[in-house]
Amino acid sequence: MDTVQKEHERLLKKLRGSQGIQNVQSTIDLLQSARDTIASDPTQASITMAKLQNPVKSSFDSINDSLKESHSSLNKYSKALDKFFKDRPLPSTEHDALSSQEHMINRAIAMHLLREGQFSVAATFLSELVETKSRNSQQTTEYNPANEATSLLDINEAPSDQVRKQFVKMYYILHELKENKNLLPAIEWARENRDALETRGSNLEFELCRLQFIWLFNCEQYPGVPLSAGRQAALEYAKREFHVFLPRYMREVQQLIGAMAFCPNLQNSPYRNIFNNPTAWSDVSLSFTREFCSLMGLSADSPLYIATTAGAIALPTLLKLQTIMKAKRTEWTTQNELPVEIPLPPSYLFHSIFVCPVSKEQATDQNPPMMMPCGHVIAEESLKRLCKSSRFKCPYCPNESHPGEARKIFM
Repeated sequence: MDTVQKEHERLLKKLRGSQGIQNVQSTIDLLQSARDTIASDPTQASITMAKLQNPVKSSFDSINDSLKESHSSLNKYSKALDKFFKDRPLPSTEHDALSSQEHMINRAIAMHLLREGQFSVAATFLSELVETKSRNSQQTTEYNPANEATSLLDINEAPSDQVRKQFVKMYYILHELKENKNLLPAIEWARENRDALETRGSNLEFELCRLQFIWLFNCEQYPGVPLSAGRQAALEYAKREFHVFLPRYMREVQQLIGAMAFCPNLQNSPYRNIFNNPTAWSDVSLSFTREFCSLMGLSADSPLYIATTAGAIALPTLLKLQTIMKAKRTEWTTQNELPVEIPLPPSYLFHSIFVCPVSKEQATDQNPPMMMPCGHVIAEESLKRLCKSSRFKCPYCPNESHPGEARKIFM
C-alpha cells in the first residue's frame, strides 16, 4: 500500500506542478491578441500571422511535453493500483441470505437516496420499480405494484409522502445551517420537538441556541459592525432565550455570559475554545441530523452505507477464507454467523457480544442471555440444563432461584 501512496503523491505533485494549463492559456492569449490586431488593421494580417507561427508552435510543443509527463505519471499510478488490487473473483453467492429479501434491499436503496437528498433519483428508482413489478407479475384486482413500491418508504405507520416531506424539511434546515449559517429553522424545529428531544436526553436545542449566541457575539452576521454591537445583541439574545435552559445548563450559560468580561482579550481567556471552535457548525449539523432521524425511528447513518462499508472491509478476509477452504476441500458449516472474526471500526460495533461463562458459547437469538435474580448472567440453554428441579443454585454464587425468575437480556 505504501507504493500506491507514493505513486499517488507523485502523480498529484506532477499535476500540480504541470505547466500545461499555463501553456494553453498563453496560446489562447497569443491567438486573441493576433485576432484583435487583424480586426483593428486588416492590412497587417499577413505580418501578424507570420509572427504568430513560431510562438504558437513552441507553445504547442510545450503542451505536448507536459501531457506526456502527466500521462507517464498516470500510467505508473495505474500499474501500482493493478499490482496491489489484483483482479480476483468475488466470493460465491451460492448461500446469499438476501436473495429472498428483495423488498428489504429495495427499501434500503430508496431510503438511502432520500437520506442523501437525492429526491429525484429516489422518485425515478421507485417508478422504475413499479414498471418492473408490473411486467414481471400477473396483474390481479388485489395486487397493485405502485402501492407496494411506495410502501417501501413507510416508517412507523407514517405514509411515504409524509416521509419524503420530512426528509425535504431536514435538507432545507441543513442547507440553511451549512450554507447560510442560519440557525433559526433548526432552532424552531428543536422547539417544536422539545418534549421528544428531552425524553431522549438530547441537548440539541441548547447546542443550537449556544451557537446562535456565539454567532452574534462574534458579529458574524454583520462583518463591518463594531464588536460592541455584536456583544450587545448576544446579551439581549441570552436574556430572551436562555432562561428555559437554566435548570439543566446553568454552568454552560454562566460560561457564555462570563465571557463578556473578557471581550478585549478573549483569545487569552479560559473561554477561547468555546468562541473559536472551527468544527462548531459541522458538529451541530451532525447532531441535528442524528436527532432528526432518531425521531423518525431511523438510525443516524444510512444502513446501506454501513452494510456496504462493512462488506468491503470483510471482503479480503472472506476471499482468503474461500481460498483456504477450496484448498482443504472444506465447507462453511456455521449458520447465522461468520466462521471467522471480521475486525470492524468501533463505530460499527452496534451490539455487544455475550459469551456464556458456563457453556463458553456465544449467545444468539435462539439462545439469548438470561439474568438471574442474583445478577449473574448465563445463556438460556445453560439455564435449562441447570434447573433440573424447580429451584437451582447459581453457578457463581450461593443464591438459589426459580427458572421463571430469570429475565431475558437484550443487547
